[in-house]
This record gives sequence, structure tokens and C-alpha cells, in this order.
Amino acid sequence: MINDIYELVEKHYFSSNDFNGLPIYSLKDNFDIESESFKRMILSGIEHEVITATFNGNTYIKSFSGYNKNQIAALFKVHEYPSHICLYPHEKKLAMSDKLNHYKDSPYDFELAKGAGQLDFRAFDLSVLEYYRNDPRYCYSTDFIHGNISIKDEYYDSESVRQSDQVVLKTFGFAYDDALNRYVAVFLRYLSNLSPEHQRVWSAKEIKGNIELHPDYYASSIQGSWGTRMSIFEAFVQELKLINKMSQLMGKPNLFNKCYSSERPKEFGFLLRPTESEFNSFILLLDKMMSDNINIKFFENDVELESEKEREDGKIIVRNKGTVQILASWIDKYFQPVDTQPLDNTIATFKKVRKLRQKPAHKVSADLFNQDIFKKQREIIIDAYSAVRTLRLILANHPKVRLNPPKINERLFKGEIWDI
Repeated sequence: MINDIYELVEKHYFSSNDFNGLPIYSLKDNFDIESESFKRMILSGIEHEVITATFNGNTYIKSFSGYNKNQIAALFKVHEYPSHICLYPHEKKLAMSDKLNHYKDSPYDFELAKGAGQLDFRAFDLSVLEYYRNDPRYCYSTDFIHGNISIKDEYYDSESVRQSDQVVLKTFGFAYDDALNRYVAVFLRYLSNLSPEHQRVWSAKEIKGNIELHPDYYASSIQGSWGTRMSIFEAFVQELKLINKMSQLMGKPNLFNKCYSSERPKEFGFLLRPTESEFNSFILLLDKMMSDNINIKFFENDVELESEKEREDGKIIVRNKGTVQILASWIDKYFQPVDTQPLDNTIATFKKVRKLRQKPAHKVSADLFNQDIFKKQREIIIDAYSAVRTLRLILANHPKVRLNPPKINERLFKGEIWDI
């Protein structure tokens, strides 16, 4: 009789849209599902790895694989019966099914067909995202914890774009190994929605190993929470926005020309490829958001914006001071904390980013591929975030700001920031 049950379970599994499980109660027309002999038959099928089952949540989909037969049998014995218990073909039986041949050109449909869980994730080299980020036909969005990709409306069902390229990836996230190497992470459920052609592209970039989901991506996607911290790149632009609000409260022009909070450049994030070229492009962008972004009008009437130098012939040369030099002079004039280290670090970081930006302009280097570049970029964005946060804390001490402080995101206020 277990073979008769298995045939019905397998038929339902492959004929459904999402490799769904078969509810036990749907077998009542064929079997006496309330009988002890039937229950023993189901339990025997589980123990002999013919079938498996789900018990919690949406039991019509198999969320995760990896449960062994003893765990499943134990759950079967303690859960309310038949309730919403759903049956599935066991992976060992599925491996022998000729129905798998239908999915062999679609790697992630194939994995689900073989019994993998819908919310099992796979990890990929970051470079797999470049195709979508750099192609203007796609909407590519990420806060470097979560992300999504979709074909733009004007290209959807367009003859100018192959149907196989009209893809949507509802969600992707990030993952790490023990050395904090960063990867893209996608649940099989969403990988299987890609066209067969794109599934094969992703499959070629898949990475094996001991890799864990980003904690906040796991929290929001699996546990249904809102996460615990803010991405450091989002925090950076939010700090710029707050600084400008405080500038206005002080009765001054914005300290930064742009805050980028509503139009954050898509390249402002963790590198997708650890090369000198990608790193230099990021540094160029970061410097544009820092030193180049400083508004000289903020400092008018507070500090000198020009310097004078006498030449050997007695003539006076007047030069405009650099933005970082002006910022340093303004801080020195108005703030004398007991511990000057945070302020010194802030100015040092602005100067470091500017120096790194100037370096590739004077040196031609090979486009080296080096995993250490990921770590180098991470160190710099941590320092850059700390620098703009320190500026915000400086302005927060101004009497007019203290009298009417702007609302600050709780995570930003507490410094609850993800730097991975």
C-alpha cells in the first residue's frame, strides 16, 4: 500500500506548480486515513525513506531540506493528525524518477524537483550581479543586505529583449564564510523563477563551502522580523542628510551639496569584483561624496577661504584653500574637545580618501584581481562612515540644534550599523 500512496504523492508533486506536498486529508477517498494501520503505513514510509512530510507553517511547500528520517518520524508522532500534514516523495526515491529529465536544462528547477527546500539558499560569486547592475534594461536595487532585480516596464514583453532575458529576481541577499568573504545568496524558490538560460549563468557562478546568510537577511526573510541594524552605506547617506538638516537649523547653507539619500548611486556599495579598477572607481565616487561634496558657502564669514603667499619678487599669490583644509580650520576654531582624536581621525580620513583618489591618476597599474581588495574597501568605508558620523555629532552640539534637534533614526542614533 505504501507504493500506492507514493504514486499519488509523486504525481501531485510533479503536477503542481511549485513541487507541492499532498495533504493527508486529500487521501480520504482512497484510504481509511483515520485507521491505525494507515498511520503505521505512513510512519513506515517515512522510516524507510519512501516519503517525507511537513508539519508547520505553509505545509504545502517544503521550506527546507536536511531533516533526517528520525526527526520527521518524531514530528509525525507528536503533531495533531491529520491536520495540515503534507506528504512529499523522499529525495532517494526522487533520484530514481524519470520525471527529473524534464528539468535538467534548468539547474534550480532541477534541485527543487530532486527534493531540495524552497528556502534552501545557494551562494554565488558577487560578479554574477554585474550583468544586471550594468545593464540599463534592468532595475537593480540593493541596500547591501537585501536586493531585487527586474526587467524595466518598457522592456517587459518587448521584441527588443529576448523573453529569456525578461527576468525577475524577487529577492536576493548576501552571505559570508568564516573569513568574512562576501557572496550573493538566493533562495531556490526565486532562482527557479529565472529563465533556464539565466539559471545556467547563475549556476556557473555558484560557490560551495561553509557559508552563512547575512544575519539581517536571515532575520527578515526567514524569521519575518524587520532586521536589527542598518547597512553602512545607507547609514552614510543618512548622516549626510542629517548634517544638512542641522546646517539649516544653524541658519547656514547645507554643509554638503548633496546628501544622496533619495538617489544613492548604485555603485556606492560593496564591490562586486575585487579588482584595482573597481576599487579606484569606488574611491573616486566616495571622494565625490565627501571632499568634493563640501559646500564652501557653509564656512563663509567663519574662516578664511583663501591663503596668501609672498613670492620672491614680493608679489602676493592668493590661492583658494582646499575643502578639507577649510573644514579642518572651521572645526579647530569652534570645537576644542578634551579628546581630539575623533576629530583628528575625521580629517585624516577625508585626506586619505582624497589621496587614494589621486593615486590612480598618476600611476598606471594592472587591473589586479585580489580578494584582499574587498577587505581594504571595507576598512575605508568604516572609516568614512565614522568621519561623517563624527561631523554630525559635532553639529549636534550647536545651541540652535540642541534647542530643536532633528529626528534621528533609532539605529543611526545608537550606531547599530552592519559593516559586512
